[in-house]
Amino acid sequence: MRLALYASRCGWLLIALFFLSGCANSPQSYSSKTKGFAKARSPEVDVVRMQARAYSERVKFLVMHFTAIDYQKSVNALVDGPYVSSHYLVPESNDPSYPYDKLKVFQLVDETKRAWHAGRSHWQGRDNINDQAIGIEIVNVPQCQHRQDIPLQLEDPNVSREHGEDRLCLFPDYDPRQVELLIELARDILARNPDIGPTQVVGHSDITPSRKNDPGPRFPWYQLYKAGIGAWYDEPTVHRYWQQFIQSMPSVGLLQKAMRAYGYGVTETGFLDGQTRDTLSAFQMHFLPHHVTGEPDAKTAATLFALVEKYFPEQVEALMTGYQTELLLQAESSQQDTFSMAQVDAEFPESDPDTPQWVKNRRRFKTYQGQGVLTLQPSQELTAELFVNGEKLNIASPLMPGETYRYSLGRRTQDGLNTFRVGTIEPAQARLRAQIDYPTLHQSVASGYDFGPVDALINDEINQGFPGAVLVVVKDGKIVKHQAYGVQRRYADGGSLLTQPQPMHKNTLFDLASNTKMFATNYALMKLVSDGRLDIDAPISAYLAEYRSEGREQRRVRDLLTHTAGYAPEVRFFSPENHLGQPYYSQTPGKTKALLSQYVPFEVAYGTPLYSDTDYMLLGMLVERITGMPLDRFVETQLYQPLGLVNTKFNPLDKGHSMSEFAATEIHGNSRNGWVQFPNMREYVLQGEVHDEKAFYSMAGVSGHAGLFSNAGEMAVLTQVLLNRGGYGETRLFSPTVMDQFLKASDEDITLGLGWRRAGNGERRRHFGPYASPQAIGHTGWTGTVTVIDPAYDLSIILLTNRKHTPVEEDEQGQLGFTGDSYELGRYGSIVSLVYEAVLAHQ
Repeated sequence: MRLALYASRCGWLLIALFFLSGCANSPQSYSSKTKGFAKARSPEVDVVRMQARAYSERVKFLVMHFTAIDYQKSVNALVDGPYVSSHYLVPESNDPSYPYDKLKVFQLVDETKRAWHAGRSHWQGRDNINDQAIGIEIVNVPQCQHRQDIPLQLEDPNVSREHGEDRLCLFPDYDPRQVELLIELARDILARNPDIGPTQVVGHSDITPSRKNDPGPRFPWYQLYKAGIGAWYDEPTVHRYWQQFIQSMPSVGLLQKAMRAYGYGVTETGFLDGQTRDTLSAFQMHFLPHHVTGEPDAKTAATLFALVEKYFPEQVEALMTGYQTELLLQAESSQQDTFSMAQVDAEFPESDPDTPQWVKNRRRFKTYQGQGVLTLQPSQELTAELFVNGEKLNIASPLMPGETYRYSLGRRTQDGLNTFRVGTIEPAQARLRAQIDYPTLHQSVASGYDFGPVDALINDEINQGFPGAVLVVVKDGKIVKHQAYGVQRRYADGGSLLTQPQPMHKNTLFDLASNTKMFATNYALMKLVSDGRLDIDAPISAYLAEYRSEGREQRRVRDLLTHTAGYAPEVRFFSPENHLGQPYYSQTPGKTKALLSQYVPFEVAYGTPLYSDTDYMLLGMLVERITGMPLDRFVETQLYQPLGLVNTKFNPLDKGHSMSEFAATEIHGNSRNGWVQFPNMREYVLQGEVHDEKAFYSMAGVSGHAGLFSNAGEMAVLTQVLLNRGGYGETRLFSPTVMDQFLKASDEDITLGLGWRRAGNGERRRHFGPYASPQAIGHTGWTGTVTVIDPAYDLSIILLTNRKHTPVEEDEQGQLGFTGDSYELGRYGSIVSLVYEAVLAHQ
């Protein structure tokens, strides 16, 4: 089928005629006027044409753009404008400014000429893509809102405001008739330009990801691929890589290498910097248009590696060798860290002359009866006398250098504090490194705890309509109560009752809501402080360089932790009707993070305590900036996996879990049974997806304030880390000094630590009940989760409920509420009080 091309504006027909000229072995003579030969001595020059073997075609790439303006404005800009042009313009059929009945392709620049459509650009090792590309502009007009009331400090003056960071856009689908015409045109171009391979058909955002976002996430790349145009991945290959990467992600540096191998111009820095996020966004818009986050994750990495394997198989071997090396280094580091992160870790004998004699060579450690492992590494052949709780240990004699010795202390340990003493070591100059691990949890078969009143209250409320709960009680290192009640899901999509409700299980996973702040973000921060990578009294701008102006420079990390930075409780970025207005509407992580770090205003006086999700969204960003890793990857690989936790995750449905493993939350998505509306809102039963709107829509499920999922058993391990003063088993997460820094009462309010809620002197009875010690800490979560950790009693309580999986009602004041919130189970304090009574009665 021959393609008719029309010159813009004039309406005259250009028939695309192509001539195959010459024979390689037969010279041709022709006469040419002086055009192109300005220095010729005569009006005509005889030129003999001979075909050389060493040459290549000018055209290497085909670049797709959207115009962002209608047909007539596009013609004005591309034909009459002095700055931009393209080889072709493809209109859309529903454009009121388009004057013709039939949809036509308009050729604006001859293919042999250089059109000005790509700007500063890079692809597959080449810069200035205009020199080597054919550009197609496609009429498609995103609905964009200028952020006119926000200072545009970061705006590049050379960037068109049609695509700049100052615009928040909704992208429309492409016109089907337009796409058919585009496919016909692209096939025609590819047939005449054999050097354009599948990976050389790209979008403007691919070749200049930090400046442009066209042709946008709605461009039908897969449809073009099925028509023989461009590249796409193979699903089985993606799945193969995904199975590896959900266990351990490639580093940011390796992802940068992979993106460069495919063609992107990202610089290999090893950090998750702005240019890397921009490039990830461009890649996701092209190949994962429903997953545009700008963040590295297993799905994105698997898709990238699958594409490199398909189109650049010689490159993927080196990438996977790098990945295997990273796994090996991680394993070696883990082994080293295991030995260097024990509860007791010291070399003996101690030689400090200022230390009193009967203080030297002694340590205390916490463990429980029947637990404790001692690890020894001698510097040379030696003998030693070692004592636990005054009893001499039976160890090898002599201990040999190069060997590691491990001894169980279970027959000599007791619940609580224990003593370790090193006696004589011979010879005197020998050194002995000794370590003792942290205690771990054990399922108890202990009798004597009467949890009958607890069970009676929970079962009574479930009989009255409360959906379900899981309760874990840990006392003295033993799980003395672990029980599931009720159902994890009662309603079908649409709000009807399930004929067979899903029963609650002990291992049911819950949306932890604001408990994310403590057990993800605070744990990460405490780890970073312990490792010397974070100073909480430093300015936030020391870690987020863009966090400046309007008083931001004086805010410290501590101010975010104490909720005194001056932010409002939240900014509902996910809705155009948020209280700051349309300019702050964002449903992409990149834009949300830019708004958070540069534009969200302070709304209360600096130093005034006001609980705010914004504080912890910024703290999550701070963790990412310091570590160079997404928040979810850092906490999952550096905190949870070393503890043996395999179910505590962000975005768990993307990481191998199924919906049936989760407690459901809201019945009608985020709609409050139809009372609430905003773009792209979910209206199905939420199960395995984070409920919090800011986390889900604006942060792609990973945020410092919400998004973490876990079950009660794994939460018990996380609470035991605090009761152990920073570690668990062979893993130390943070030092006791840092724990004290975060957990101690603030000078202004004894019920607050750094992020943590404290029982104080009974001021937080609704959370902690009346029996908690002043040292008790914990947090609550909007979805119905509560944690209590009480060092004075060596006790932790984890109550996870799905109280939001209940109908929504409007009260007399017009306020919407979930019926589950009105139960005693939904208000925490009663259950916590009954648990304390059972535990204290057993003392």
